[in-house]
Amino acid sequence: MKPQKTLQEQLPELREGQSIELLKELHILTREGKLNQDTRRKLKQVYHLVQFIEPLLAEVLKDRGDVTLADHGAGKSYLGFILYDLFFKDKPVGHVHGVESRAELVDKSRALAQRLGFGRMGFLATTVQQALAHPDLPPQIDVVTALHACDTATDDAIAFGLAKQARFMVLVPCCQAEVAGVMRERKALNLSRMPLAELWRHPLHTREFGSQITNVLRCLQLEAYGYDVTVTELVGWEHSMKNELILARRLQPARPAQQARAQERLQAILDELGLQPLAARFALPTATAAA
Repeated sequence: MKPQKTLQEQLPELREGQSIELLKELHILTREGKLNQDTRRKLKQVYHLVQFIEPLLAEVLKDRGDVTLADHGAGKSYLGFILYDLFFKDKPVGHVHGVESRAELVDKSRALAQRLGFGRMGFLATTVQQALAHPDLPPQIDVVTALHACDTATDDAIAFGLAKQARFMVLVPCCQAEVAGVMRERKALNLSRMPLAELWRHPLHTREFGSQITNVLRCLQLEAYGYDVTVTELVGWEHSMKNELILARRLQPARPAQQARAQERLQAILDELGLQPLAARFALPTATAAA
C-alpha cells in the first residue's frame, strides 16, 4: 500500500506560512486538511496568475512605498485572498479592493476577511462601471486584475484601469459574445464584399474568431492608451480553455508614435470587419489624452 501523499506533495505551490485556514474557508482544502480535487484546477490558475502579479506589486511598492490592487468580477475572491495572504499580509501597507456585483458573495468575503484579520481588504457590491465613481475607491489604482470576468466585464475592467491610470493590468478574459454578435448580424453583407468573411462564415468559427478578434482589439486599445502589452498562456489547456493572459504595463515616458499606430490599426480592423457599432466599446483616446 502506497503511503498517502502529504499536502505539500499534492500541492507543490503551497508556501511556507500560507494560511491553511484560508484554504479551508475557500474550500480548496477539506475541513480535515486534504486537497479538494474539485477546486484544484481553479487553484492552479490562481497560483499561476499570482506568479505574474507579485513582481508587479513589488515593483510598485518599491517605487512609491505603497500599493493598491483592484480585482474585478472578484466572485468568491480566490485571487484577492491568496494575494493578500502571500504578499500583503506581512507588510504594513497596501490594500486589496474586490469588486463584485453579487451582494451575497461580497458579504461572505467581508466576513471571511474579518475572521482572518485581513484588515486591508475591502469589498464593494457594485458593477465595474459603477466602481469608477465609487467613494470607497481611491482616485488611482496601481494594479487592476480581472480573472475570467464574463462577457464585457473584462472591457469594463479595462475602462476602469484606464480611468484610474493603472500602472499595470492583468487580465484573463472569459467569454465575450458582443463582437461575434455583430459579425453574425453583418455576415451576409461581409460575405458579399470580401473573401475574408469566410473566416467566420460558419457559426462555430463566428464564435471562435469573434473571441480572438475581441482580445486583439483589447490589446490594441491598451496600446493606444500608452501601455506595453504582452499576451501569453496562463496555464495548460488541460486546466482551462480560457487561459489567455493579457499583461499591460503603462509606459513612462509615453510613446506617441506607438500609440498612434495602435489607434490606426484598431480603427482599420473595426472598419474592415464591419465592427463600427463597437467603436464606443473599444474607444480610442482623444488627442489630449493620447498626448
